[in-house]
Parts: sequence; C-alpha cells; structure tokens
Amino acid sequence: MGTMLDRITTDPAICHGKPCLRGLRYPVEEVLAWLAAGMSHDEILADYPDREREDILAALEYAQRLVQVKRAVGVPPGPHLSK
Repeated sequence: MGTMLDRITTDPAICHGKPCLRGLRYPVEEVLAWLAAGMSHDEILADYPDREREDILAALEYAQRLVQVKRAVGVPPGPHLSK
C-alpha cells in the first residue's frame, strides 16, 4: 500500500524536475499557491478535473514535511510582505 507522498514525482523532463503530482505537469508549488490564494479544495477540483482530492492532500503533506526542521532561519520579507 502506498502513501500520499507516492503521488509526488520528480522527473527532469517534466517541469524542470520540480516535484509534481502523479507525473503530470502540475507542480506541487502551484497547488500550494492556489490554496494560499484562498481556493478551496472543491474549487481546485472543479477548475482542474484531472486533479483528485488526494493530490491536494499529498501536496499539503509534502509541504508539511519540508518545513519540519530543527531550526528555521529568518526569511527576509519580500515585496508582498514589506510595509
């Protein structure tokens, strides 16, 4: 039996090797950007019918694992965070 992370693939020939969902041209970062912009799971699934709910959950799990660090170094604010 596989895990959610089995849905995340990398292939140098697809999206320059960025982590994608199920070998398709949907980078994980794009799914996360949709969620960060406020799209709901249902909106994403309606706009991209070849996506599955498990793809969204896999992208979230992937991101969650990436931020599991013992110590985080501050990230300077970008233009979107500056006052």
